[in-house]
Amino acid sequence: MDPADRNTLNETMNRMWTRFLPELLGRLDALEVAAAALSAGALSAEQRQRAVAAAHNLAGVLGTFGLAEGSVLARKAEELCTRADGTDHESTRLEVIAAELSSLISNRKEIGSA
Repeated sequence: MDPADRNTLNETMNRMWTRFLPELLGRLDALEVAAAALSAGALSAEQRQRAVAAAHNLAGVLGTFGLAEGSVLARKAEELCTRADGTDHESTRLEVIAAELSSLISNRKEIGSA
């Protein structure tokens, strides 16, 4: 790929990131809500389903934007939300994963920038 095409692709990916960032943050919020509910022993079936779907989506989208570590974390969150039964360890782990995802998302550098 020549440099001009690469720059165009990078610019497009950066615009897409900006466009979809609110949705990504909403999905992250679903994980944070699930973690808090799990910690309180009150994770509803709807919250669990929303968190599983959010984590699944994050896993795919973050990889698309070059955040492979985020994809791995989101897959772990998806698995955790699927099987969570309310232990303190699970709620703490989900809180940590959500915080790590938040950091990765907020610290993402533009593709192609130095």
